[in-house]
Amino acid sequence: MKKIVIDVNIFMDFLFKREGHERVAEIFKQCIKGNITAFSCAHEITTLSYFLNKSNREKAKVRKTISGIMKRFKVIATDEKTLTEALHSDIDDFEDAVIEISSKENGAEYILTRNIKDFKKSIVKPITPEELLAILKNDTLGESKKYK
Repeated sequence: MKKIVIDVNIFMDFLFKREGHERVAEIFKQCIKGNITAFSCAHEITTLSYFLNKSNREKAKVRKTISGIMKRFKVIATDEKTLTEALHSDIDDFEDAVIEISSKENGAEYILTRNIKDFKKSIVKPITPEELLAILKNDTLGESKKYK
């Protein structure tokens, strides 16, 4: 089973129906089915809430959306150890470095993001939704060939 950490831009693609949101929806379905273990860093949840509120959505709907995300995806708490390690990351942006270190600490194989360039120095491989879907498709094809 694949383990991924989801960058906030992926949630925003889905919730704001931005380009590529259909592929994100397919990945989320795989997460809900239990075919992928997906994490989100706690600070990304608060950032997402900020953007949802800023888009003039009703507060009750924002809370329901955030609650749904927290039920379906594992939330990674950020502690002093993670923050300290992120300070020493090769990634320039501190927020992205926290995602990188959180991904490493939780055994994630990939950081699912639209901003690959932000994670080019990451010790955990950044990947787009399209790339992840291709990997999942190849894994499924490989599994089906094993039983023939």
